[in-house]
Amino acid sequence: MALWQAEYVAKQLKLYHPNLTIQLVKMKTSGDKFLHLPLANIGGKGLFTKELERALLSGDIDIAVHSLKDVPTTLPNGLGLLAMLKRGNPADIFVSEHYSNLIELPSQAIVGTSSLRRQAQILHIRPDLRILNIRGNVNTRLDALHAGRCTALILAAAGLERLNLNPPFTQPFAPKDFLPAVGQGILAVEGRLQDAKIQNLLKPLQDRETAICATAERAFLKAVDGSCRIPVAAHANIANNNIILEALIADIQGKKIVRDKLQATIDHAEILGQKLAEILLSRGGTKILSSLLA
Repeated sequence: MALWQAEYVAKQLKLYHPNLTIQLVKMKTSGDKFLHLPLANIGGKGLFTKELERALLSGDIDIAVHSLKDVPTTLPNGLGLLAMLKRGNPADIFVSEHYSNLIELPSQAIVGTSSLRRQAQILHIRPDLRILNIRGNVNTRLDALHAGRCTALILAAAGLERLNLNPPFTQPFAPKDFLPAVGQGILAVEGRLQDAKIQNLLKPLQDRETAICATAERAFLKAVDGSCRIPVAAHANIANNNIILEALIADIQGKKIVRDKLQATIDHAEILGQKLAEILLSRGGTKILSSLLA
């Protein structure tokens, strides 16, 4: 997936700058190496970015391409998100070889996911199901399903679509029913803030609406101090010059969920995210987070 993302950004740059020479540098991150451990236990989102950021700061590479949902809300000094491409499908998707949706699964069926956010929402809908922590790329997870290690998977729809994969039974969740991760479906390009030449090259790739939605979602995440150790979700969309943000905070077992939505004009995206975080924290989110981090 990381290679597909880098190649896609390279193709987009070539559309606007046909004479640009681009070299792809393959790098393995810590998040890719320690697949036997839950992400929440080994450092969270930053494990997918820190090696790339070191290469940016040292000048070994000029840009790094990320799935925005894997990018921490605080970046190293001197680096920033220079472009966010038009958002792909933000939804999660149910995948199984024998069942059409989450409701059809038999009692005690095993669902594979490495996400506490997904786990909380799965168990909120079906508390009788069991969760198997599965990490690795999309094909690795599909192999686990085919081998019978689990009965179903919950994956990012954008990943299947980008890799042109079509498992037997799939059903996308509407974001209103199963909230996605902050930034899900968005490709972001990170680079050096002082590199004006690179910033100018990336300007045509920036999608304004995507960036506004991402600003609201990431402001919410930052305000609740979100990480892979905390089941939080948020999704924003724009309608009639307004941005509507829906978010939740949950415990790991999905027994307690606080959820709400709020809207504001698009020029108040960051404030919107912060305000919705304050609302959810005051309605029980703080208590949930305190118990999780204790």
